[in-house]
Amino acid sequence: MHVSHLLLEEPIRMASILEPSKTSFFPAMTKIVGTLGPKSRSVEVISGCLKVGMSVARFDFSWGDIEFHQETLENLKTAVKSTKKLCAVMLDTVGPELQVINRSESSISLEADGFVVLTPDQEKDASSQLLPINFTGLAKAVKKGDTIFIGQYLFTGSETTSVWLEVDEVKGEDVVCVIKNSATLAGSLFTLHVSQIRIDLPTLTDKDKEVISTWGVRNNIDFLSLSYTRHAEDVRHAREFLSKLGDLHQTQIFAKIENIEGLTHFDEILQEADGIILSRGNLGIDLPPEKVFLFQKAAVYKCNMAGKPAVVTRVVDSMTDNLRPTRAEATDVANAVLDGSDAILLGAETLRGLYPVETISIVGKICSEAEKVFNQDLYFKKTVKYVGEPMTHLESIASSAVRAAIKVKASVIIVFTSSGRAARLIAKYRPTMPVLSVVIPRLKTNQLKWSFTGAFEARQSLIVRGLFPMLADPRHPAESTSSTNESVLKVALDHGKVHGVVKSHDRVVVCQKVGDASVVKIIELED
Repeated sequence: MHVSHLLLEEPIRMASILEPSKTSFFPAMTKIVGTLGPKSRSVEVISGCLKVGMSVARFDFSWGDIEFHQETLENLKTAVKSTKKLCAVMLDTVGPELQVINRSESSISLEADGFVVLTPDQEKDASSQLLPINFTGLAKAVKKGDTIFIGQYLFTGSETTSVWLEVDEVKGEDVVCVIKNSATLAGSLFTLHVSQIRIDLPTLTDKDKEVISTWGVRNNIDFLSLSYTRHAEDVRHAREFLSKLGDLHQTQIFAKIENIEGLTHFDEILQEADGIILSRGNLGIDLPPEKVFLFQKAAVYKCNMAGKPAVVTRVVDSMTDNLRPTRAEATDVANAVLDGSDAILLGAETLRGLYPVETISIVGKICSEAEKVFNQDLYFKKTVKYVGEPMTHLESIASSAVRAAIKVKASVIIVFTSSGRAARLIAKYRPTMPVLSVVIPRLKTNQLKWSFTGAFEARQSLIVRGLFPMLADPRHPAESTSSTNESVLKVALDHGKVHGVVKSHDRVVVCQKVGDASVVKIIELED
């Protein structure tokens, strides 16, 4: 499993570039979030996605009803059982998303230099002169000269079906716009984005709350992707809402940064959220194109130092319709990995794309190649320096485990954890080898029945780079003695052997608690 990790500063031998990519049980350390939809909801296709590396399934409620998503989720459960690949579930909220409603679904052609009216009157039919929208406050929010973008992002990922408008005048509740480019809009819904303007709608809408309290509760969602997060207060409000919904108090909240407002309050949002999704689709409209890469690098760095997962979106749009990504897209995926991203999120490419399995496979291969030249040494030094001294007890153990594993060229790090925190801290230091997180279930009671925790914690590590969870047998108590630790370790090593991660004479670094003490030990496997 261990490869000689190059530093990008070193010259890369051309011969190594020509070597074919090797397949392994873990296609890449970087995780892949796949959006399930019309083209990726059969058991067969989902099984294919899981086999090539999808570890989180995203359900986007901007479209489709609860029944549609429930059917898809049942198929996911079947696929998980048959492939024996764990997969987490992410619910993506609609949030204050502005949409153009086209009930007739007939194509709408817009000609450059012409005029079109945006109206909140949804009873009217969409046409080349009139576009009904789902928001009554647009006329109050915009002024002459403001930019409005209408794009069929979710369904196409293509700029040819997107149009730029410039506000010309406001008439009552209607907004008259000049069309800046010719385009044809096709479908029933198009996203509408007003550049750098605050839209006065709640981040968690009533519709979102209804979906979370029904579909979310029924399916014990692992992650909530909070669309259009603009303030830390948005995250706090969502967490308070989840805390009242049974097991969903454990659901992790990923703040989706999609506009200037979210970017302005990024630091306090990061403090409150469990992870960040950089929604480059909308951000690419709110920001000048030349600034998008700067935001990505700064935001990913901040997430890395905070030890919170960073997820990057919109990487291989062209694969929605094509079997290969463009060269620029392939380079973009690699750069996201080199920047330190934990996961790549695929939207239209898997939702309605023609090649969902191939897309996940190719993205995984690019990630894997980029990981081989990730400058771990520099990253490690930067992280240790950022954390500073004195380190907390856990942080010290985690960084020591990674340092030891790299020095002895261990093939894997095995960490015992019940909350998942120790495993995430080890992953924060980006070891070059996989981290096998053995989640020890805890017994809990609500006075009526006993149950084990652990499944949530295991699935939630499926979005963290380099972390691969395994749920231990509940008969092994969390407050372990050395004998139970040894038996759990044997199970973990056997798991690693079966999947080709460890073999005879390999060294393995083990991080565990014995009584009150945390211990890092190095073991060498015999035949």
